[in-house]
Amino acid sequence: MDATTDKDPQVQEQIYKALCHLGESEPEEILNACDEYLRQHDKLGYPHRVIILKAMETIVRSNISLLDKSVAKELVRDWQQAASDVLVAVGQRFVNKVMEEVLGKFQPGILPHFYVVQTFANLSVANGE
Repeated sequence: MDATTDKDPQVQEQIYKALCHLGESEPEEILNACDEYLRQHDKLGYPHRVIILKAMETIVRSNISLLDKSVAKELVRDWQQAASDVLVAVGQRFVNKVMEEVLGKFQPGILPHFYVVQTFANLSVANGE
């Protein structure tokens, strides 16, 4: 998975396809490996993190009926955190666009999801001076 940091889009695409292919035969094992990799590389740049997350999404969509409930629950939490991290990383350059998207998730009279609030807070910290 370290090759996801390669700047060549063809290499990145090859990694994505390889993960998806491996996920066809061992979905839980590959999802767990991707999850562990993302945990160990929490400073991984957002474009490279997105490659792994997209592969994980494809694997889940293709194998949803085969996944154990506990794996699914853990992955949802991890993906939400990873997605939040990606938004914060993008927001360091495009703060107005990301803020607009995050603020759109706040609805009057409805408590916002934990990760929406966390993303908003982390985005503020990342762009504070």
